Amino acid sequence: MPSETEITVAELLPLIGTPECPAIVDVCIDADFQADPHLIPGSFRHPHTDMPGLTDRLGGRGCVVVCQKGGKLSQGVAAWLRSEGLAAKHLAGGMYGWRDTAGALRIPAAAVPAPVGGATLWVTAEDPGIDATACAWLIRRFVDPAARLLFVEAVEVASVAERFGAMPIGAGGRASFDALRQALALRSPALDRLDEVVRDAGTEAPDPVQQAAGLAAIFQGLATRTGARRDAGFGVLDALYAWARGGQDA
Repeated sequence: MPSETEITVAELLPLIGTPECPAIVDVCIDADFQADPHLIPGSFRHPHTDMPGLTDRLGGRGCVVVCQKGGKLSQGVAAWLRSEGLAAKHLAGGMYGWRDTAGALRIPAAAVPAPVGGATLWVTAEDPGIDATACAWLIRRFVDPAARLLFVEAVEVASVAERFGAMPIGAGGRASFDALRQALALRSPALDRLDEVVRDAGTEAPDPVQQAAGLAAIFQGLATRTGARRDAGFGVLDALYAWARGGQDA
């Protein structure tokens, strides 16, 4: 009988990349992590020896705790968090179980920029188009839900990135969203399908997928409202990703 204090890989997998995904806390010890330096999308690493810091970092959010095998570390940390009143479960099978599951995405840790002030830092144009918004969405949903996104004048993106140690995104060109996905090893049928729509909506593709025109029209409409692309764009992409995962044809 499944434990009420654990979540299986099969249960967590559909939540990855969605607004409903809980915080994912990687408490693998350094030696285990260095032996296989990959992250579950959206997760962050935190030492099991700093429980007060973890409680503060979660800020009351529910979470899934992950260690190498789903044993003492993750179960102990999850139990501690529950004693503090948080909804916490451990991942059954741990990182081994996740790694060995077909279709379970893993991000190379080296591809994620080092945190600046406690969160990863990214910069893009203050009125982002489809591609830049898609990059920002990918970061918040699959890399770092707490990522700090800086929106500046387009001509200042590169200089701000250099001065503040931020990673520039959506710098233009047909492949920027796809290039970010490749760097993060985020390959799945749903993300591939989403990428096609984003690519064709943001360029003059000779034979665009049929959903591209709709996405382009939505972003043109959002452009008439100040800041709407940033505020509403994530919701649009959440819906598009749900469609892509559903495998529908229209």
